[in-house]
Amino acid sequence: MDWGGVALRVDSVDVVPPPDFASGKAVFRTSTPVVMKGSGHDEYGERTTRQAWVLPTEPEFPAYFESNLRRKALTVGTDPDVSVQAITWVGPKRSFAVGKGRKPGAAVEAEVHGAPETLRCIWSWGLGQANSAGFGWVVA
Repeated sequence: MDWGGVALRVDSVDVVPPPDFASGKAVFRTSTPVVMKGSGHDEYGERTTRQAWVLPTEPEFPAYFESNLRRKALTVGTDPDVSVQAITWVGPKRSFAVGKGRKPGAAVEAEVHGAPETLRCIWSWGLGQANSAGFGWVVA
């Protein structure tokens, strides 16, 4: 396997089944930073940038974060009625070079409510954007 230019040999894989989430509530903590784009619009509604990264400590973050989770749920065909009740912890800001730019973010812990099947999917795919690039991986 080639992962970011590093050759890895995988000898075995252990599949870890997701938690049940029967209560419809989950607390997710990430081991890697969560990245989230905002609108990039200024106070007059005009787009000023296409790289409007929003950090978890900014007021706009919960709404964009929740919209991202709902969009993912729709994409995989699960119930999109997902709500972010609280961001309960934010790690230090970290920036990573990805492609031709940098993506800033921070690890988070968030209380999320939704259908158990949707929460299981979120647990598997991660939080925020760029999960396939290693951002937003859930550890707990």
